[in-house]
Amino acid sequence: YFQRTCAGEEKRVGTRTVVVGHRPVADTEAYVAQKFCDNRIVSSKYTLWNFLPKNLFEQFRRIANFYFLIIFLVQVIVDTPTSPVTSGLPLFFVITVTAIKQGYEDWLRHRADNEVNKSNVFVVENAKQVRKESEKIKVGDIVEVKADETFPCDLIFLASSSIDGTCYVTTASLDGESNFKTHYAVRDTTVLCTDEAIDTLTATIECEQPQPDLYKFVGRIIIYRSNQEPVARSLGPENLLLKGATLKNTKKIYGVAVYTGMETKMALNYQGKSQKRSAVEKSINAFLIVYLCILLGKATVCTTLKYVWQSNPFNDEPWYNEKTKKERETFKVLRMFTDFLSFMVLFNFIIPVSMYVTVEMQKFLGSFFISWDKEMYDEEIQEGALVNTSDLNEELGQVEYVFTDKTGTLTENSMEFIECCIDGHKYKDCISEVDGFSQADGPLKYYGKAEKSREELFLRALCLCHTVQIKEADQLDGPTAHPERKYTYISSSPDEIALVKGAEKYGFTFLGLENDFMKIRNQKNETEMYQLLHVLNFDPVRRRMSVIVRSSAGKLLLFCKGADSSIFPRVQQEEIQPTKVHVDRNAMDGYRTLCVAFKELTQKEYDKIDRQLNEAKMALQDREEKMAKVFDDTEANMHLIGATAVEDRLQEQLAETIEALHAAGMKVWVLTGDKMETAKSTCYACRLFQTSTELLELTARTVGDSDRKEDRLHELLLEYHKKLIQDVPKNRGGLKRSWTLSQEYGLIIDGSTLSLILNPSQDSGSSNYKSIFLQICLKCTAVLCCRMAPLQKAQIVRMVKNTKGSPITLSIGDGANDVSMILEAHVGIGIKGKEGRQASRNSDYAVPKFKHLRKLLLAHGHLYYVRIAHLVQYFFYKNLCFILPQFLYQFFCGFSQQPLYDAAYLTMYNICFTSLPILAYSLLEQHISIDTLTSDPQLYMKVSDNAMLQWRPFLYWTFLGAFEGLVFFFGVYFLFQNSSLEDNGKVFGNWTFGTIVFTVLVFTVTLKLALDTRFWTWMNHFVIWGSLAFYVFFSFFWGGVIWPFLKQQRMYFVFAHMLTSVSTWLAIILLIFISLFPEILLIVLKNIKEKNHQVRNKMIRKAPDSLSARPSVTPLLLRTFSDESNVL
Repeated sequence: YFQRTCAGEEKRVGTRTVVVGHRPVADTEAYVAQKFCDNRIVSSKYTLWNFLPKNLFEQFRRIANFYFLIIFLVQVIVDTPTSPVTSGLPLFFVITVTAIKQGYEDWLRHRADNEVNKSNVFVVENAKQVRKESEKIKVGDIVEVKADETFPCDLIFLASSSIDGTCYVTTASLDGESNFKTHYAVRDTTVLCTDEAIDTLTATIECEQPQPDLYKFVGRIIIYRSNQEPVARSLGPENLLLKGATLKNTKKIYGVAVYTGMETKMALNYQGKSQKRSAVEKSINAFLIVYLCILLGKATVCTTLKYVWQSNPFNDEPWYNEKTKKERETFKVLRMFTDFLSFMVLFNFIIPVSMYVTVEMQKFLGSFFISWDKEMYDEEIQEGALVNTSDLNEELGQVEYVFTDKTGTLTENSMEFIECCIDGHKYKDCISEVDGFSQADGPLKYYGKAEKSREELFLRALCLCHTVQIKEADQLDGPTAHPERKYTYISSSPDEIALVKGAEKYGFTFLGLENDFMKIRNQKNETEMYQLLHVLNFDPVRRRMSVIVRSSAGKLLLFCKGADSSIFPRVQQEEIQPTKVHVDRNAMDGYRTLCVAFKELTQKEYDKIDRQLNEAKMALQDREEKMAKVFDDTEANMHLIGATAVEDRLQEQLAETIEALHAAGMKVWVLTGDKMETAKSTCYACRLFQTSTELLELTARTVGDSDRKEDRLHELLLEYHKKLIQDVPKNRGGLKRSWTLSQEYGLIIDGSTLSLILNPSQDSGSSNYKSIFLQICLKCTAVLCCRMAPLQKAQIVRMVKNTKGSPITLSIGDGANDVSMILEAHVGIGIKGKEGRQASRNSDYAVPKFKHLRKLLLAHGHLYYVRIAHLVQYFFYKNLCFILPQFLYQFFCGFSQQPLYDAAYLTMYNICFTSLPILAYSLLEQHISIDTLTSDPQLYMKVSDNAMLQWRPFLYWTFLGAFEGLVFFFGVYFLFQNSSLEDNGKVFGNWTFGTIVFTVLVFTVTLKLALDTRFWTWMNHFVIWGSLAFYVFFSFFWGGVIWPFLKQQRMYFVFAHMLTSVSTWLAIILLIFISLFPEILLIVLKNIKEKNHQVRNKMIRKAPDSLSARPSVTPLLLRTFSDESNVL
């Protein structure tokens, strides 16, 4: 086949030959059995055997974990100043908690896989049904599937319980569409509808190797009959039943397995969960490396200076501390190395291991606030938001691109017939059987309504031109209110159902299809019969569908419905104008519009069409092109009757949500499997495209379908590139994310054009397609991608995700067809919609409605980011304050690795004395109120692009930590110039010195956090003042008792004794004030500045010209921040 040999296709070699039912065709033909994979599905990450090594390997890839492992080993091996417990215990805690969490998640995945793999299926073997587990199906097995069961693998449809060899399928779990799709059995095997009959079939199937496109399938079946020539029939997507789809409205079907297990289209479209890491985690790693360098620098300086100091023999070996024989004989290099490691261990507290524990706790506990949010609770489904991954809370505050599905995400996925127009007359309300009711626009006002015969023709067209099926409803016991309505409509498109129901509203009812006859009941309650001769199916290039029917009077009629752009060129030009007015107005209102046309055929014309259609259907090569040509010739010179308007209701507050996301600097892209027209009108309705937006199209319509389509695509890309990038003046300064041009542009692209761009054929020499396309996309305010396969959605997300600057992406969808893009994006959000729960199961967060995205990002996301950024910076700062005095102390103790602080203080500093206040802050802080954040989206941009974890704020915190560390050490050092701090002349020692420094340190870093807190709750008060009280209590207690398990009692009564000195009290209070003075000064200056802003704003508001229709955003921004400072 052309498709197979075509360069640039998937790199899968050749075709596969499947022997139906494993029966060799003939003894004469050589048959080599091909090896195919089994039908097992695997989505889990670990097994029982590899869990421990694999999980530990993944955890120790984290810089901090690996670093603490090394430090722990050093403490165990080398004689270091501090105990191994100080770093071993926190590390063990972190590793264990994470392993349990990940193990549990994987166990859930194993359980889900087993449910699928162990489910029972029926396979036909030797004319009998054999029950097997799903995972045991092999390629070539004939499988029987009953109504409402899911297909266990990809099957070629051979026969069904219905005589005409059709079956109805819903593919909600694959492409998100909940409507019914009709599939057709191979016409030579439709009669084989029992186990015995199907077992007599001898055939082989040749088809392409597995590939992920759900809508593409090329193959042929060769049926062998005794004493007859083999018959070859072509196979297309309409003959393929996909794994994951569900059989509906059909008792049973037989199919032969062609793709199994991980080779099914569903599995190829499923991407495994990659480990998502937030941008904050990457910033932490960068800061860790800086602090690691500071640590190495300190250890190197101290080791070098130690040996400089010891070069004087008196310093090296004083008379009171002579070396042992062993010490004298050790190598100097080895001594230097162990000294270096000892200094590393002494200063190692500069790297905060407890930060990882605190961050994990903050993420885990913080995620409950999303689940508890009452505003995100949906009364209809009785569910609220759900958090599946707490690791990404802060990413919600950094999103730049939002990729959304359309059907079920932006819309409710329920269609409603709104109005129609017949010959330019508008019909909005029900017309009774006797007198029609109509309004006409403009100059046609004096016409009452269209002629009766035209009305009836239009309504007949609606009743006949569709692929709707009727599902008999279960009979109810007792008399029913409406005995005539015992059925429901099912169709592959919800708008078709809406149109049939619309016709019913006006008195014409479709009663179903029986033996190729369509039955309708007219306004006079008479039943009319029409023989259905051909259906010219809808396709996205033609954008219309037709039926050819024969009336009971023998008239041959063609009815056609489709998009205005595809119908208007094919009807008489003089008929267009009256209808066009309605169509344009309806499209502006965001309705989905379709035009309806008809023509009468002579028997001769019909015979010709019939012959051409049958020839085209049998073609193995270029089948689509040949069919399209026949369709094109048939649907010409028609007469326009009218148009319809159907509404797919948008989700509530959709337009407001999208406008808020735009105002917050996010770009919204719609990725849908739907038709372009529908998607376009939805985009206008939800204000993604404004009326002023200039649309750029890269679709099958603009690129064309000829051999030159790649050249044409290249031309279009260059033209758009010139318009958007080269001809636009460079943006000077301005707002962050100022991607809006003076003219707004929107881009529309479809799946087929996208695959041309992403996989160009080698001979086109167009490797730069992708980069040009990307530049165009990034300049557009909104992008609409229609007719997308699930994997293409993921490709688009990956393409944007990997652009320069790695923007944070978010995907939101409600069907299983959105799972790939949900997994691909940095943050995946599932909507708990009508399409099953695959999307919400695979997402990081699930919300009931699209409108909840506004609060999730603008309020929760913003606050989570600010909180965690503050937490990270604060941790590094307090550890620098903690270790810098320890470093400076080495200069005054002969670099002897003497600790400044007691071991208990070293261990407790991060775990008990300073951890709770920052945890409470990082869970409860609201520097701006939630209402302000949701009402003013522009505030979101203030923290965008990881603003609070850039190098500038990091350096500010580092300098602050260094300044305070110097104040603590030298302040106490100057106090000790007079070593007698008591009246009785008693001298204080080195442990008192260290304890004074430590006391100033604990009070300063805790009060610094109190200064930063804008939103006080009882919990903040409790942990801040409680931590300080606990420190004082612990110090009295630790020094007030002689502990039997300690070798030395160096802290005995030190703290109590220290506080008897008045000068110590004065020094502590003074040093705390000096350390915090720069912070207090900054806050005072900020408040003065904001008070001035408030005064200026009041004056602006009083000015008469401020009474504009739309208030300025700037005063609101300033007002917000002035409110913020007064919360304290």
